[in-house]
Amino acid sequence: MVRRVRLGVIVPSSNTVLEPLTSAIISSIDDPDLDISVHYSRFRVTTIDVSQDANAQFLLQPMLDAARLLADAEVHVIGWSGTSSGWLGFEKDEILCDAINEATGIPATSSVVALNELLIKCNNQDMGLVTPYAQRVNDAIRKNYASIGLNVTVDRERHLGLTKNMDFGKVTETQLDEMVTQVVEQGADVVAIYCTNLRGARRASAWEEELNIVVLDSVATTVWGMLRTIGVQPSCVKGWGSIFTLD
Repeated sequence: MVRRVRLGVIVPSSNTVLEPLTSAIISSIDDPDLDISVHYSRFRVTTIDVSQDANAQFLLQPMLDAARLLADAEVHVIGWSGTSSGWLGFEKDEILCDAINEATGIPATSSVVALNELLIKCNNQDMGLVTPYAQRVNDAIRKNYASIGLNVTVDRERHLGLTKNMDFGKVTETQLDEMVTQVVEQGADVVAIYCTNLRGARRASAWEEELNIVVLDSVATTVWGMLRTIGVQPSCVKGWGSIFTLD
């Protein structure tokens, strides 16, 4: 019997990258026993910074409203495909996932929750951080990882100094190639592409092969986390990086 699965994804309103990438990742699944579809719901996010106004975009209620709309489609899992807890504090996503489950009865995960689970599977190797953000946002991310015992050194992080989310989606794969190479040259074994509005997922397999690293792309980690949450083996995803084959 074919198992039909509906994945629900919460999207920052100005993100133009994660929906086509997420759908492409799911389209790589060639399993006659699985029929998987992806459904999206947005809430307003336009700017990424550490200011009070920017952080207020990630209040719980708008995100819950987006989750409730996905619940109308009777999705089987809800994934927050965003990295805000990286600078706001990892507990923010834990609270969000619990609140979504309580409000809708649907299990939930997030890009960062899944990414951090994968870091453990990678034995907390030396992580490189690649983002489009301002230095102050990267500093906040590094501080939060230091609080859980993972030191991302300054030489293993790269950023582009951008704050407008629409601009993140214009970053080219060539720019990402350069940034990833630079953090690997500084000793990174695992590289996190820490923004769901970057086109890193398509390059993950190539980077891993060329540079002998593991790539944790935040769009891909959301998919990994959703599949794991509902008991679908992530290995059904083909061609999108080694994370889908990690036990």
